[in-house]
Amino acid sequence: MAFSIEQLGDIDYLVGQWCLLLAPLEIKKDLDYDYEIDGQAVSVFEVRPLWRGKPGELTRRPFVKFRYIQSEALWHIYWMRASGKWQAYEPNPISKDLNEALQVIDADQYGCFFG
Repeated sequence: MAFSIEQLGDIDYLVGQWCLLLAPLEIKKDLDYDYEIDGQAVSVFEVRPLWRGKPGELTRRPFVKFRYIQSEALWHIYWMRASGKWQAYEPNPISKDLNEALQVIDADQYGCFFG
């Protein structure tokens, strides 16, 4: 089941503002962040110019995924491994709300998201 209109608005506000604040304004042309919602999951992407691409070509690399489990009313947090597979973020794999999940990513206790 997809998110309700109210939930989509909350997600757009929380994750959208978080993505806007991740990269300082002076480096936004070289590094930015974006997100997309797919069903009950929210994926966050690192957006950069394509290394050997034409000017204006961008690459989007997913690095965090939040999946909402409605029956549990919990958010599950995943990080992208070098193998390209998603793995539960072990220090804090579950969060009661999306704002708390974003704080877990900001803390990045194991360096899985920002190195």
